[in-house]
Amino acid sequence: MTDYPVDLSIAPEVEAFFDEATNTISYVVRDPASTSCAVVDSVMDIDYAAGRITYGHADAMIDFIKQRGLTLEWIIETHVHADHLSAAPYIQGKLGGKIGIGSKIMVVQDTFGKIFNEGTEFQRDGSQFDRLFEDGDTYHVGKMQAFAMATPGHTPACMVHVMGNAAFVGDTLFMPDGGSARTDFPGGDAGELYDSIQKVLALPDDMRLFMCHDYGPNGRDIQWETTVGDEKAHNIHVGGGKTKADFVKFRTERDATLAMPKLIIPSLQVNMRAGEVPRDKDGNPMLKVPVNGL
Repeated sequence: MTDYPVDLSIAPEVEAFFDEATNTISYVVRDPASTSCAVVDSVMDIDYAAGRITYGHADAMIDFIKQRGLTLEWIIETHVHADHLSAAPYIQGKLGGKIGIGSKIMVVQDTFGKIFNEGTEFQRDGSQFDRLFEDGDTYHVGKMQAFAMATPGHTPACMVHVMGNAAFVGDTLFMPDGGSARTDFPGGDAGELYDSIQKVLALPDDMRLFMCHDYGPNGRDIQWETTVGDEKAHNIHVGGGKTKADFVKFRTERDATLAMPKLIIPSLQVNMRAGEVPRDKDGNPMLKVPVNGL
């Protein structure tokens, strides 16, 4: 495993923003030694039936950053989300900052570029993003060093971003009673996800883990923060020493019963473009619906 530069002595301030429509949690992460911050997994609101996009969730994050006099340096995407639309370019237009994602975005762009029958004008080289992270890459939020861990399985481009004692796990893990993410989208792989989760669980037990989604299993209140130690002991899919074979069997059988996310069609088209809505030949925002393609 890559020798990741873990530093639990740095405790960033983490503010969570829950989006009830998509059960997504976005974050503003502040360097404790400066006024610099990062945004992780932002949400752009869409009324899919009406074809209308709004920015209430993103505006709440923008207002929070402005009111506290913070400087936005990074807008991080843990992966190409299939259940909500990213507000990255909208936030960047208001506050600046660089948009970053895992370098395997190019694999995702190639896969879904074919599914959505995108023409040659759609670049499949990740150039829509400001930074493409490789496994182990480091960057700074103010004085705080952060690093990226490649965690494929849910999608090829999934990454966990670690900032001090806080790790933002995307869809790689859910809360202990929520388990793990599905692996049946194009490019997903249950065995890879198991290996990726083991990388995360190899971090120190006290590492704080922040989820991208929570659905309140069994009627409990929404939660988004746990620890590596809690996940190792209690995660219902991988905790307590469950084997890779057991996980792959369970994950494959469970995925076969799951319906597609309601927003997968618009989400993939927008998010593989770093949050930009595709346009038709006349420059009008326009989404496609592939038939029998997913």
